[in-house]
Amino acid sequence: MTQLLNTQVFGDATEQPTLLIAHGLFGSGRNWRAIARRFSVDRKVITVDMRNHAGSFWDDDHSYHALADDLGNTLSTLNGPVDLLGHSMGGKAAMVLALRNPGNLNRLLIADIAPIAYAHSQISNIDIMRSLDLSQITRRSEADVLLQNQLPEAASRAFLLQSLELSENGNRWALNLDALANSMDDIVGFPSVSGSFNNQTLFIKGGASDYILSSHMGTINALFPNSNLTEIPNAAHWVHAENPRAFIEVVADFLGETI
Repeated sequence: MTQLLNTQVFGDATEQPTLLIAHGLFGSGRNWRAIARRFSVDRKVITVDMRNHAGSFWDDDHSYHALADDLGNTLSTLNGPVDLLGHSMGGKAAMVLALRNPGNLNRLLIADIAPIAYAHSQISNIDIMRSLDLSQITRRSEADVLLQNQLPEAASRAFLLQSLELSENGNRWALNLDALANSMDDIVGFPSVSGSFNNQTLFIKGGASDYILSSHMGTINALFPNSNLTEIPNAAHWVHAENPRAFIEVVADFLGETI
């Protein structure tokens, strides 16, 4: 039996294509609520929790082929074609889906990620989350204090702590940390996928981010020949959160909306 991703729905179906949003590593559909609500004025918007995150199912397989299949299964329940926006890990999953199974896709928006393998790893953040003694915590503010030495940046702590669930029945991370750790090479990598996606595609780069470089453009243009790149100033990798106004303007322009 096919397992479907947990979704959050904003707005109603209109003559405009539905917009599906796929978040990045350690995130959730909830992180995109403000963006989703903005665009739900003119169309239905759906945010998903990717597998091994938030309200979706857990599975040992966290490859991009599996993540792309998950998005494809969600698209199969919708009246297409659908516009698909993916950030970071979600962007890679969206690209793999577009290259392998583009039938229900209209336009593609990729936020601050390229179809390449990166050299960095997020294992350190998993180690930090694993090190936290959840049994001693009653409030997120307590967890924040305990993480300060290992993770000095307040914004990074706040982002990770969004996935900490506190309950009288026991605290837990709403992340399958074991699966994510075991699949880290896959997550920072990019699978070998043939073909190209010829529909309109927009790559959105954070101006202070190094996730999309000029050296990546050859690969991007080969796989997505009908693509453009735009840069958001005053933003790094979490471009939608760091400069949401500019991000919304760019997405709206691509979707043909007025603000």
